[in-house]
Formats: sequence, C-alpha cells, structure tokens
Amino acid sequence: MPLSLSRTGLLALATSALVASSPLAAPPAYPNTRKADVVEDYHGTKVADPYRWLEDDRSPETAAWVEAQNKVTQAYLGGIPERKPIEARLTKLWDYEKFSTPSKRGKYYIYSYNSGLQNQGVLYVTTDLKEKGRVLLDPNGLSTDGTVSLGGTVFTEDGRLMAYSLSKGGADLNIWKVRNVETGQDLADELPMGRNGVSDWAKDGRGFYYTRYPLPKDRSALTGVFKHQQLFFHLLGTPVEKDVVVYERPDQPDWGFSAHVTDDGKWLVIYQNQGTDRRSRVYLKDLTKADAKVEPWLDKFDATYHVIGNDGGTFYVYTDQGAARGRLVAIDATKGEAKDWKTLIPEAPGRDVLAGVNLVANRFATTWRVDALNKVRLYDLKGKLEREIALPGVGSLMGFGGRRQDQEAFYGFTSFNLPTTLYRYDFASGKSEVFRQPKVAFDPAAFEVKEVFYPSKDGTKVPLFLAHRKGLRLDGQNPTLLYAYGGFNIPMAPGFSPANLAWMEMGGVYAMACLRGGSEYGREWYDAGKLHQKQNVFDDFIAAAEWLIREKYTSTPKLAIHGGSNGGLLVGACMTQRPELFGAALPAVGVMDMLRYHKFTIGWMWKSDYDCSDEAEGFRYLMTYSPLQKLKPGVSYPATLVTTGDHDDRVVPAHSHKFIATLQADQAGPAPVLTRIETNAGHGAGKPTAKQIAERADQWAFLVKNLGMKLPSGFAQ
Repeated sequence: MPLSLSRTGLLALATSALVASSPLAAPPAYPNTRKADVVEDYHGTKVADPYRWLEDDRSPETAAWVEAQNKVTQAYLGGIPERKPIEARLTKLWDYEKFSTPSKRGKYYIYSYNSGLQNQGVLYVTTDLKEKGRVLLDPNGLSTDGTVSLGGTVFTEDGRLMAYSLSKGGADLNIWKVRNVETGQDLADELPMGRNGVSDWAKDGRGFYYTRYPLPKDRSALTGVFKHQQLFFHLLGTPVEKDVVVYERPDQPDWGFSAHVTDDGKWLVIYQNQGTDRRSRVYLKDLTKADAKVEPWLDKFDATYHVIGNDGGTFYVYTDQGAARGRLVAIDATKGEAKDWKTLIPEAPGRDVLAGVNLVANRFATTWRVDALNKVRLYDLKGKLEREIALPGVGSLMGFGGRRQDQEAFYGFTSFNLPTTLYRYDFASGKSEVFRQPKVAFDPAAFEVKEVFYPSKDGTKVPLFLAHRKGLRLDGQNPTLLYAYGGFNIPMAPGFSPANLAWMEMGGVYAMACLRGGSEYGREWYDAGKLHQKQNVFDDFIAAAEWLIREKYTSTPKLAIHGGSNGGLLVGACMTQRPELFGAALPAVGVMDMLRYHKFTIGWMWKSDYDCSDEAEGFRYLMTYSPLQKLKPGVSYPATLVTTGDHDDRVVPAHSHKFIATLQADQAGPAPVLTRIETNAGHGAGKPTAKQIAERADQWAFLVKNLGMKLPSGFAQ
C-alpha cells in the first residue's frame, strides 16, 4: 500500500472488510491486514513474517490499522450491556485514599498520596507524620489527560534537594530534573530525554551519579536498540555536556551499571549487570582519595551481590553465592575471595528464601519468603536473631526499609481482600502500630483467601493462591481468572487490586500461580524456568488450569487466563499449545515474537532469560513455543482480547500487532479475537487511573460475554 495515501484513505481501505452486524452476534468482521512477502532464513529454516510492516509503529499505514482495529473492538465491547455497570463499580472501588510508605531524608518524611481517582499520585513532604504536609510535586497538572507521570525520586542525604524523573505516555524514556524541597522550585539542572537513571547523590549534595544510554542514531527512540550504558557524575550548576564519565566499558556494549554511595560517604559502590541475568559484578571507588580509580572487587560474575552497608572497609553483602536461597556475609574491601568471607546469616534449610536485607536501627531487617509468603526477622550486626515480627494473615509485605540511623521503619501489608495497610514499627518498643488504613467500599470478611499446592507435569509442587467469595460451590461452573508471570526472577504474592475485587464480586474466582522462573524458592526455582527450561513455566501454568478444573473450581468454558509482559508471553504460549483448555485469554503487552524481540529497544537484555534466535540452538528452542510462530490456520482458539499501548518502548506494540493479525487470519472457531490498543500509553507504569479503569472494564466485560457470566443482582449499586 503506497505510503503517500492520506490517513483517511488508509483508514477507509483498512475498514473495507467491516460489515454492519451486531457486536453481540457471531464474531465481528476484522479489518483487512495486508500480507507482505517477507521470509527470513534462520540457520537454514525459512520463516514467513508477512506482517513485519506493523513493526513500524509510526507509519501512516500502521496508524490506520490501529484505528481500524480499535474501531472493531470498541464496537464489540460497547455492545456488551454489562460493561457500564462494571465500570461504575470499578470506579467506586478505586475511589479510596492511597498512601505509599513514607521514607525519611533529613527532617523530611516523603510519601505519595492519591485522594482516590486522581490520575497520578501526588508527592508530599512533611516534618510531622501527624500532619499531611505540603505538596512537593503534583504530576496531574503537567498534562490534560494525566499521561505525564512521576518516575524515580532520589533525595540528598539532608533532604534538601530531590532529583526526579518524568515520562509521557507510559514510555521508559524520561527527563530528570532537580527540585529544591524547601522552596518547591526547580533548579536549572536537567538530564534531557533518554533512558537515564539517577543512582545516588554525593553525600555533600554537590551533584549526583547517573546512568545514560546514547540515543539510537538509526531508529526511533521508541523502537531503536539501546546499548553502551555509561555511569556519569553531574556537578550541580554545570552543563550536562561537561559531565564526567565515572565508569564505562566500550568493549562490553551489553553491560549496564548502577551505583550508590555508602552511608559514611567514603565509597562509591558500582554494580555491573548484563541483561536480566541475576548475577552481578561489584566495583569500588575510594572517595576519600581524589585520584582513586574504580577497582574490581567481586568480579567473577558468578552470583548476585548487593552491598547492604559497611563499617569502614568491612562490607555487609547479600549474595546467593554458595547459597541458592540467599545469605548475608561480611567481606573485607581488600579480600574478594569467598574463602575470606564471614557468614552472618546463613542460607535457611528447606525451601525458605532470604529475599531482602536492610540495615535499619543498626540491625539487619530481613524479609524471608516462605512458600511465597513473607516473614520479617531482625538480627544484630553479628547475625544473631533478635525477634520475628508477626504479620497479619495470608498476604505480602512491602517496605520495611530505612536508614541505619533510623529508629523506626514503615511497611505495608496487603492481600487480595485487604487494601494495603501501612504500619510503623518502633525498634525501641518492638511494636507495630497501624499508620494508615484505607477505607474501601466492600466487606473483606465476605471473601476467602488461601494458598494451595498442585503438581506440575513433572511432579514439581507449585503454590497457587485462591481468592473468592465465601461459600463457593465447587460445581465446575465458577468463572475463574488464572493469572501468573513466571520469569525474570520476579515472585508472585497476594496483593490488593480494585479490579480483582470487582471480579470476585461478580462471582469470579481469582487464582494466582507461582510458576518456575520466579524467585519464590530462590535461584534454582528461577533457573528451572529460563532458557531451555522455559517450557517448565508453561507446563506449570497449564497444570494449574487442569487442577482448577479437576478440583471443580471451574471448567474450560468458564476459565480465562491473564498475564502481562512476560506473562503475556505465558498466555500466548499456553493458548497456542492448549487452545482447547481455555474459554478466554487476556494477553497484555506480551512478548509474542520470540525470534525478533532482541531487535528493539532493550529487548536484547532478555537473552539471559529467553536465549536468542541469532544462535542456531536458541532458534530451534524458541520455535517450540514462540506464540506468533505457533499459531496455525484452522485451529479453534479461545476468545482473546490482546491489549497493548502505542507508546510501549519496552515490549514494542509490534509483538501484539503481529500476533493478533495472525490470530485473526488463522482463527477457525466462533470465538472473537480482538485487540485493544491504548493510545498515548506505554508498558503500564504511570498509566492514568482513568485509563486503568476503562481497560479493566473492557477486559471484564469481554469475559462476562465470552464466559457466559451473569452479574449478581444489585451489582454496582
């Protein structure tokens, strides 16, 4: 199709296949999607890629295609009568005060607050926790549609200055600014638009350390590949162009960096990572010496290392070296060999995981993961257990951070039927007290939350969380939404969501599986779900679906699956491997084309989890599950609603575009296969509240229709 055609003409051509029909009738007529004669040779195997033109997400033809697809989807969803009451109920459930856990710098406590339906949270500062304080930054006034969001914030030691990032449309690209906390005014210092990240301030507040990728020269910043990250120091009041490179490795384009300054201000700790690999290297720079160089210290790239704190030249380091489920060790700055380390908190027996360590109130505050649930234990600096802090119910912990000199810590606790409640822990008394408890318009006691375990295909025991109304009948007729992620060492845990609560009020069961590929049981659990073990993740998810059916929670016509990003890949892989098992699928911002994911933005980083088609062995394995290539003509696929954002610069929208175009061409069954493409939206972070509510209303309405659900009497009243 000639690119010289007007956008109106392109849209007319794209919608030429539409017919006048009720959205409640058999599947809608999909827009025509042009097929191009594109075939690529992968190590002797030819693979067709007819929709590759959709990778150009800024072309007029792609824009017309997006508009045509959205028109079909909106007509379908708009014809579902239950959608409006669902959106009304979601809006009511979303409308409650939301606080983040406070952090303290100098005399200031800093926290985020949303009054209920504000598109973005507002940053507040206060010197007295009994007082709300004042607004430090309100992103809601930075755009008319709420799509400019506040990203990272980094404060000086004395709390006098704040570096903060802003992004638009949910993109990972950002700008960084510096604000005077006392006056609320910005300084002239600014990092221009890019993939930048401020790591830490110098202790005297004269400047900050940050990382930056050079912008791609040959492609759009939303799709071009980013490599050669560098670590800089910016001195306040000087041009960014004169910033000093602290560390870089031109010989290692895939290496990434981050840094922090130790509490005593004497050391710069630099971390090196490669892609999403859990392993890291650690380098040290002695800040007490003007001419000191960056020196390698823990340089074997054999494990995870994270410096928790230090006393002079003795560093307290969290690591999984020699301990797959984590341990805490003391290491001398001059001795990096494992034989010289002193173990303070050893690896736990069984399956318990040391998930995190903070140095607060001159103690090690540790978070443990026990069958995907949390425990908090305090240890002295010699590693002696002092106490365990009791947590309420089946849920998960957030926070319990702070500074070494602090005598208090804040943490949040949440579950599927418990909005995040904030607690303040006093180290002197050893007691926790409720600090903030939101009020949401529902009865938590009406719902049940529990954890069960089921066997996967190879017999591995996998945790599964279930949440639903009390008194559920196990008759196989309950609409059920199965969610998971299964990758990148990221754990799943119970948490509150207004959308999931509405699903349960609608009579649905919410199920969350803790698949291999996450960190629920440490490094071995993660390794068992990556690279050539990735099929274990899909087997775990399919086994969860089969268990839910076998135990009569649900049945295929009532079972939907959902996941985002890597979880979108999970849904795409499982619906193509077992299309007959599911009634509906909701893949969100998924990685669907496993042969080309590494060719866009920071996708190459995922090679450590996925492998890569550039290598013959990697190509052969990826072809066994890549969702796009596993679609086949003549197969009856479940009802599918793909969601993505046109500004997603992490998992570029081409993944979803090519997948749905192929699915629409291949679908042999009567179930609708649609895509919902959010405009001016990215991968998910910073998405305005209004857009979140609208998206969930569309997804739940889609499930109501395609799972044959009936809303309870009085729903949304």
